Amino acid sequence: MNKKTGTITGIVIALIAGAAYISFAPNGQSADSKTVTVGVMSGSKEEDKIWDSVTKTAKDKYGITVKTKKFTDYSQPNKALSEGDIDLNAFQNYPFLENWNKTHKTNIVSIGDTWTTPLRIYSDSAKNIKALKAGSQVTVPNDVTNQDRAIHVLAEAGVIKVKDTNTATPKDITDNPKNLKVTPVDASQTAKSLDDPKVGAAVVNTNFAKSAGLNIKSAIFVEGLNKDTEQYFNFIAANKKDKDKQIYKDVVKSFQTKETKDLVDKFYDGAQITVWDYKK
Repeated sequence: MNKKTGTITGIVIALIAGAAYISFAPNGQSADSKTVTVGVMSGSKEEDKIWDSVTKTAKDKYGITVKTKKFTDYSQPNKALSEGDIDLNAFQNYPFLENWNKTHKTNIVSIGDTWTTPLRIYSDSAKNIKALKAGSQVTVPNDVTNQDRAIHVLAEAGVIKVKDTNTATPKDITDNPKNLKVTPVDASQTAKSLDDPKVGAAVVNTNFAKSAGLNIKSAIFVEGLNKDTEQYFNFIAANKKDKDKQIYKDVVKSFQTKETKDLVDKFYDGAQITVWDYKK
């Protein structure tokens, strides 16, 4: 082999070795990959369209390929994130993450808020919250997180006062001038409870309101955006060690756009509200 042939052979070998390194880099991605996989819950066509818009923005503006991986239950996306099967996820609120990190010894953090779904108070007998009759029964969800949230919504509406706690139950009500009978029931039964003539109002999660055929615009009170409800904001999450990666920050920027806001307004008509520009 002459010197020239040897040099060419060496270059070819180096190129093949380099290609092999790129092809077999960790997690099957190239060493300089600009692909980000985001775990989301398997949801509606509308949410798919929102992520399609985010994906287009990420590609056009930042050169990032965003892929979504759908999960079918809430125990999966954080597990996948902590194990490195996905890069980010977008499905949860702050109490859920706090409990997950504590229970599973993980270190997942929020890197950017997305939207929230306010709780609403519905009534078949009262046209507004002030018209709620004294002595009325008011149903609220009975799971710890939503019961606390619902009772604080009643306090925000001005019909009761409650202790400063994040696990509120009817026993924590400190002032109840209308003598309302706040009754916890399964969250899926709150909307149905309005069929009972003894029930004057119900605090209902939006998903159950929709499945029961309630018009969200008929609600007599809507949970506001404030320091008490910030914890219920949804967000994009990353492992703490990755929270400052620019590529992940750019994915957040790709979500937090006017296009996303317009699509949320169009598809959900107020049922969901974008919150990244909420002034804390």
